Amino acid sequence: MKYERRYTLKIMNEKNPETEVLSHREVYNGKIVRLHVDAIRQKSGESTVREVVRHPGGVAAIPVLDDGRIVLIRQFRYPLGKYIWEIPAGKLDSGQTPRDTIARELEEEIGYTAKTLTEACSFYTSPGFCDEIIYLFIARGLVPCARRLEEGEHITPETRTLRECLEMIASGEIMDGKSILGLLWFQRASGYADCAKRPSAVHAL
Repeated sequence: MKYERRYTLKIMNEKNPETEVLSHREVYNGKIVRLHVDAIRQKSGESTVREVVRHPGGVAAIPVLDDGRIVLIRQFRYPLGKYIWEIPAGKLDSGQTPRDTIARELEEEIGYTAKTLTEACSFYTSPGFCDEIIYLFIARGLVPCARRLEEGEHITPETRTLRECLEMIASGEIMDGKSILGLLWFQRASGYADCAKRPSAVHAL
């Protein structure tokens, strides 16, 4: 069952124009996603095909050390065939809340437990064809623990200042969408003009 979050998304109060489904097929049901192909009727009377990826949702976090540095990860992504920079993240599992899931992912991926997990925002990743939603947290009070990577995960944690993270976005080193959104959200919340002079400003959150 998909997590019923306490977040309230601002949704335009408009009637759904695509409710008449002519046919529905589930063409794939895998470990992470399901693929549905629906034929729908438009107001004009014409039919349209919608290919929809159903995803259980995910979580991500900006882990902030006591000195203000942020813990990033270098992770190998098979579809890209290379390692990329990301913030810690993971898929929602049935029966777990986003908070429980990101707490587990922080232990597994970077080897830290978080004393506080602050809900930041939530966002759709690719609404043109997928219903995946990611819940973003700010993790503080990080305490080292043993990492517990899952089989097939190739992850190395590294620390960077907020300024370095933003420079990595500008240079194209960080290209992962959730990571860019999360870091830019954190930049705005912490006040980057101050952070450039006073790294301790990130503690204002």
